[in-house]
Amino acid sequence: MQASLSNISPAHFEPKAVTTNGAQPTLPKIVSLFCGAGGLDWGFHNHGFEISLAIDISAAAIRTHQRNFPETPSFAENLIDLGPEGVFELVQKNIPTGSRIAVIGGPPCQGFSRANTASYQNDPRNSLPKLYVDIVRKLQSSYDVEFVVFENVLGMRDKKHNTTYRTLVDNLADLNFDITEKELCALDFGVPQTRKRIILSALKKGAYTKVVPKPTVGPRTVRSVLSHLPEPVYFSRTINTADIPYHVNHWTMNPKSGRFLNPDVHYPESRSFKRLHWDKPSPTVAYGNREIHIHPDGRRRLSIYEAMLLQGFPSDFVLEGNLSQQVEQVSNAVPPPLSSSIALAVKTAMECK
Repeated sequence: MQASLSNISPAHFEPKAVTTNGAQPTLPKIVSLFCGAGGLDWGFHNHGFEISLAIDISAAAIRTHQRNFPETPSFAENLIDLGPEGVFELVQKNIPTGSRIAVIGGPPCQGFSRANTASYQNDPRNSLPKLYVDIVRKLQSSYDVEFVVFENVLGMRDKKHNTTYRTLVDNLADLNFDITEKELCALDFGVPQTRKRIILSALKKGAYTKVVPKPTVGPRTVRSVLSHLPEPVYFSRTINTADIPYHVNHWTMNPKSGRFLNPDVHYPESRSFKRLHWDKPSPTVAYGNREIHIHPDGRRRLSIYEAMLLQGFPSDFVLEGNLSQQVEQVSNAVPPPLSSSIALAVKTAMECK
């Protein structure tokens, strides 16, 4: 199950690589922290921003980023180990000192997630927002940081984590930013999924107007994005490119549970066995290896590609890595249509100063 599917690309399937050609020179250059597969980056690229540097701890996610954003220097590095000084050095090597830049990203959310019933206030992962701010502070010493966008789960504002959240907001304000706090649902932004997240938009104080992401019309049901697809390929250790003809990520695990043999039987829903409904949106795409949602027909789990479409990824986007790595990337991503609306709102705020 963990055999790698990295670096496979069907001969007939040529994804349209995201490039930075045509990016408007007047827009600040983007530094993407905790970039993952690039869901948040995609939205900013879509509105003319140049993604000038991307960093993530996952080597597989960086391979994905390099494939889909081939002109962006991207690095598989642990931001905790790099620290503000290490990030600053990477930025200096790739962006001229004194440039107008922006910082975007969402630190891993497991420490704040409501799905993590064992979460606790002092989880080491909960220190990442402070690191994020410290990196921004360091970059301000030699760059003109025009804005910061921070994404995370709603649980970050829960009582046991609220001190961390309020400290994050206060620290960004202390760095001379005007903060816009939004709770956004992907379903309102063209994504057939009830995924809710906190988005902090911090723009240079007094320079720009308020950031107001505008809802968009788009698919709202599982049927609207999955009903046209052929059956996926089932995983095997000998799987190769020729075995996955439709899309390189349209593959899934072999259905082993006896429940898949009797899809018409009503089974109690659980975290590991959550069946989608054709005419409803998907619940949040956030899986463990054995928690990928059940296809509406009840006979198998979703393919990776189906999960990508439920996240709003373009059909030509490709994830690299083995099963666990692809599941992690699709689960952690900011849905690209949502990120596009956020980017447009930031850009509009900058233009309406």
